[in-house]
Amino acid sequence: MALPARRAAAGCGLPIRVVSRRLVRASDPSIRPHVLAVSHLDLYANTEQCALTCVYPKPPTGAGDFDAVVAAFEAHMPAYLNYFFPMAGRIVVDPSSGIPELHCYNQGAELIVAHAGVELSALDWSLSGESLKRIHVPYAQDMVLSVQLLSFACGGFAVVWAANNLVGDGNVGVMLVRMWTELVRTGTISGGGPNHDRSVLRQFSRPRDPPTYGASVAAMYTRWEHEQEVNALTAEESFIERLYYVDERDIARLRGEASAEGRQRATRVQAVSAYLWKVLAGIVATSKLLGEDEKRCRLLWWVDGRRRFSSPELRSSLRNYAGNVTSYVVAAAAAATVLSKPLAGVAAMVREAVTLTPADYDELYQQMVDWMEVHKPTNFVETPAIGLGSPTLAQTMWSSFPNDTDFGFGEAALAMPVHQNLGRLCMGLICITPKPADPGTWIVSAFIWPRLAAVLESDEQRIFKPLTAEFLGLTRGHGLRPRL
Repeated sequence: MALPARRAAAGCGLPIRVVSRRLVRASDPSIRPHVLAVSHLDLYANTEQCALTCVYPKPPTGAGDFDAVVAAFEAHMPAYLNYFFPMAGRIVVDPSSGIPELHCYNQGAELIVAHAGVELSALDWSLSGESLKRIHVPYAQDMVLSVQLLSFACGGFAVVWAANNLVGDGNVGVMLVRMWTELVRTGTISGGGPNHDRSVLRQFSRPRDPPTYGASVAAMYTRWEHEQEVNALTAEESFIERLYYVDERDIARLRGEASAEGRQRATRVQAVSAYLWKVLAGIVATSKLLGEDEKRCRLLWWVDGRRRFSSPELRSSLRNYAGNVTSYVVAAAAAATVLSKPLAGVAAMVREAVTLTPADYDELYQQMVDWMEVHKPTNFVETPAIGLGSPTLAQTMWSSFPNDTDFGFGEAALAMPVHQNLGRLCMGLICITPKPADPGTWIVSAFIWPRLAAVLESDEQRIFKPLTAEFLGLTRGHGLRPRL
């Protein structure tokens, strides 16, 4: 996504000791060095560092210790980079165009080994700033991939897959973990591995001559300038961060309520989105600063286009495409309208917003590409992220990406993207991921208004529960010496 992020300090106060830091290169000498031009949809993502953090409890007896984890990466990472060759390159901005590109000369991906001098259970897992965001080591801005292995005093460990948004979206982040697991366990990656060929996407979405887009697409984006954002003190007081979990049975209950007789059965995403929309509408309806005609609220969803285009051939070629294929849709309504409908009615509103026809998605992406052609290399954000007008709660659903985190040391306790603070932007953000060992249950990262957090945490239904070390299974185990 295009939201600018702010880099946090090393470990955010966590006592992380870096044991080693080195570059790992792909092992296949037949792969020719090349420059990979990014697509227009990659430009939508901008060059922002991001990370998918996998946290593991102490491995089961016989699986091996942290030394064995490090040895697995040292042994398999060169072959892994044969499949993900661009990840061993560097991001370079073309001085004439101002557009970034990938210089794939096998300069090497980064492998960091570090020790965090605390137990995983000592972290406050209800607050991302006190847990997930403390588990990382800063790395160079031009680095495409930094794999960070951190051991903890309890015997657990974390693998941070730190990459750059320019080279891929959330689907690619999960692909990195899933295909690593497959390679370690089987010695190969099925289906030929990831597809880095941007020309596959250009066949569908090269800019038209002249570029053509409508007012609705033009309104989706706003040029990002710091002076257009709210002041820092207002932003800091406006939002808090939380980590929650949502039980499978609670999702099923919401889905039942959102699937009233005579209506199409709601999906899990539609049911939870409908619940969140009603909660947000209830807060907006009580605002003392708004007139009745101003009490409106919006929901935003980021959309992975891989399975939504009309061409079966394109959908097939994009199945393992390692790039960005992300757009977004937004729905707005009066708070009174949302509150007046049963959950099934609000779920129908959600379904209408996200269920465009394949032809509609074809045109949306084509117009997005045309807009990028006219405005590149300008930095921009999704217009609702600025925070003007109706409050907007954005959702990104990583729960739809198939994943496997067990590369020989058991399933991760959680595997979540780490979204840095949205700086001086004023849109609420919720990211939903499945619990690796229990994919029916969701783990949720939230950057939201304090009033929304208060309602979610005091709601009688208790759908969103604060995440704990006990729930994640991180309270067992004893010390483990770091690898020296």
